[in-house]
Amino acid sequence: MAVTRLKDVAERAGVSIKTVSNVVRGNARVSEPTRQRVLKAIAELDYRPNASARHLRTGRSGVIALAVPELVQPYFAELATAVISAARERDVSVLIEDTGGDPAAELRVACGMSDPLIDGVLLSPQRLDQATLARRERRVPLVLLGERDYEVPADHVLIDNVMAAQEATAHLLACGRRRIAAVGFQADPLFTTSQQRARGYVRALESAGLRHEPELTPYVPAFTRADGMTAMRSLLALREPPDAVFCFSDLLASGVVRAAYDAGRKIPGDVAVIGFDDVEETRYCVPSLSTVAPDKTRLANLAVEALLARVAGDPEAPHTTLHAPHRLVTRESTG
Repeated sequence: MAVTRLKDVAERAGVSIKTVSNVVRGNARVSEPTRQRVLKAIAELDYRPNASARHLRTGRSGVIALAVPELVQPYFAELATAVISAARERDVSVLIEDTGGDPAAELRVACGMSDPLIDGVLLSPQRLDQATLARRERRVPLVLLGERDYEVPADHVLIDNVMAAQEATAHLLACGRRRIAAVGFQADPLFTTSQQRARGYVRALESAGLRHEPELTPYVPAFTRADGMTAMRSLLALREPPDAVFCFSDLLASGVVRAAYDAGRKIPGDVAVIGFDDVEETRYCVPSLSTVAPDKTRLANLAVEALLARVAGDPEAPHTTLHAPHRLVTRESTG
């Protein structure tokens, strides 16, 4: 079967090749009747832009990769949606990769996945160590997402986790809570997100003249609903249970709320709960969940802009660290 060309679409729609190109790219003014005629011809002929041809003409394919450790997690699913939207606005396509937090898979993505048509990579690493990343063989443009601390030549987009956690804990203090637990501590130093949020939690306690009590910070294997439930059950078994819980993710908070409900504890009457990430379900659960809301749209735009600038510009230019904003969203779970 012959491959449909741009010229074929132009002939079917009765327009110039340039007009078809403008419609496909979405970056020029075309009258609505003409646009609809071109789109109809594209559908009839099943035309698909040829990334290889574009790569030969410009040196770029218009395809970037986004790799996250767990796409099934609502936060990463929502971030991926924001990245796709930001890329689409810039006439770029996104290839999504779920690494499962495997360091070998993360390194493969950081090297461009052995695909010459990938212009650059957005990577949210979980277990890839700095030394291995620094030795990556194929130097495709790379922007790192998330809280891992790397001293490597790559732009980095993140939020201030320490400050955000401090603000969440301070909110619970402002609600009159004094025995505040934290669910999300992890022993593995590679889990920088946990380390940073723990630091913000402890800072807020110290600022209020309170000390960190280890019995109020049970360790969790991962940021899941099941781990949140298990941690909360252990907290409720204490001789003096907490009157508030700061959870390092909304999924952990979901498990915490369920364990409290099972134990007959009222939220926020007996125990206030606040999460982190502002995933969609937090607005609709009962009670609705207070949370820290990273600006995922802004984060995605900063990341895509940084990557495309690196693709189009000097790969040896100074690398930057960009901070996306966050805000505290108070809902029913903290009163």
